[in-house]
Amino acid sequence: MNQKVKKWVLGALFLFSVSLQAQDYNNANQLAQRLKQLAGSSPDVKLESITKTDGGKDIWMLTLGKGDVDSKPAIAVIGGVEGAHVLGVEMAVRFAEGIVKDNASVLDHTTFYVFPNMSPDATEQYFAKLKYERSGNAKQTDDDRDGKLNEDPFEDLNGDGIITWMRVEDATGDWITHPADSRVMIKANKTEGEKGKYKIFTEGMDNDKDGSFNEDGEGGVHFRKNLTYEYPYFVAGSGEHSVSEKENRALLDLLYTKWNLYGVFTFGPGNNLSSPWKFNRAGASKRVVTSILSEDADLNKFISDAYNKTTGMKNAPASGEQGGDFLQWAYFHFGRLSLGTPGWWAPTVKDEEGAVANKDKNQEVNFLRWAAQENLSNYFVDWKEISHPDFPNQKVEVGGIAPFKMNNPPMSMVEEASKKNNDFIVELVGMQADVKLVNLKSEAVGKGMTRITVDVYNAGTLPTHTQMGTRSRWLRPIIVELKLGKDQEAISGRKIMTINNLDGDGSQQFTWLVKGKGSVQIEAGAPHAGVDNVTVNLK
Repeated sequence: MNQKVKKWVLGALFLFSVSLQAQDYNNANQLAQRLKQLAGSSPDVKLESITKTDGGKDIWMLTLGKGDVDSKPAIAVIGGVEGAHVLGVEMAVRFAEGIVKDNASVLDHTTFYVFPNMSPDATEQYFAKLKYERSGNAKQTDDDRDGKLNEDPFEDLNGDGIITWMRVEDATGDWITHPADSRVMIKANKTEGEKGKYKIFTEGMDNDKDGSFNEDGEGGVHFRKNLTYEYPYFVAGSGEHSVSEKENRALLDLLYTKWNLYGVFTFGPGNNLSSPWKFNRAGASKRVVTSILSEDADLNKFISDAYNKTTGMKNAPASGEQGGDFLQWAYFHFGRLSLGTPGWWAPTVKDEEGAVANKDKNQEVNFLRWAAQENLSNYFVDWKEISHPDFPNQKVEVGGIAPFKMNNPPMSMVEEASKKNNDFIVELVGMQADVKLVNLKSEAVGKGMTRITVDVYNAGTLPTHTQMGTRSRWLRPIIVELKLGKDQEAISGRKIMTINNLDGDGSQQFTWLVKGKGSVQIEAGAPHAGVDNVTVNLK
């Protein structure tokens, strides 16, 4: 089979697979096959594994682009930052497939580096015989620091193949049932006179008899607890030190080589698109900054408004940022425009009068009502009393929302959400900084000298640099260079000058006085903001 026929066959297979779409989320092997089909479908797609996890899973990287991809402004798209959020993996893959199938023209001026799944060891739990929401990789850890590894895992006490919760009736407990739905457990509000009735544990037994349940099972290290920003020392799942894991180090090492990256888009629990980050003067004034900077907060708000308008997705749940989180790392320690969204969440349920049916906006209550409206199946395990050896004289019940259901919708609902998010990313690319040289003027000033004037203009909507990128110096400045030939001399104006930032639709003027004959070149730009050049004939 010659190469042309092979490409045609692979392309046809890819389009066929996209049109069918999976009936469920992909396990590691299915994902690898799907990515290979995509890479074989177009010369604009390159697939490589940047490392393997301790569990032997590939961390895949797709490069979407044309020509010299590393010299064009780029966005990194990241999925699987949270192992229980298998939707993020699907959204990242569908983004890549959508670009190739429907928006390949954007690759003329933009490159995408897509990392579909940064937590493949954890996401495999979705497909395991015993299902539970797992965040950690396959590294064995001593989370309770008792010198033993993985000695206190979950147990399936009711034999349903999934891990939910245990509620134990206890007057010293802090939990009560939600007044709007007794299936949901909430903390008692003691300031309002509420008294706890239950203690809550994950489903299982206290195997090591230390008073804690399931605290040292196959936990591993969480990808989004293992980054450098506000790294949570001595916290279960964070690892022995920041960036201790192969997958974290491989991603960061690679991103630090991509000077053309201006933005990072994350599909995960962290969300600064539906609700932008807020500027906090005290946090922004610290030596180690903990608040988005003021100009970046305005930019985040502008982009958030565009996201909400384009997607029409409202009432997002509270953001899931935490110490060691990737979304925050990409802004605070990498200096790039960092944007994140879960990509989907259960819509808010309203009553017949149009008011929110769940007055305190409890997400679990809302999810249960929405799931019932949609006639979903197996989304909740009814509380059922069991006999538990650790609580011989107490009432113990097992039940709760089934793992994965609340944040990962049925596949039939993913296509619409994916298209909305893809449309926004394409819209965002249309806003990216674009450095141009405009309003060029040259005039003879006598004695073989020419005055040259030009405006360096950002034709994009977004600034060339975030405020944090300028402050941290992790984004290269715009370089404006006058390239002289033999027997040419710059009488005034430096041959190389820099610009720290150009706002969208902003400009800065430069002037040189050049002595000599022939022509000179002016070049301006940066890898992440585009490069332009002009030739000027000397008078």
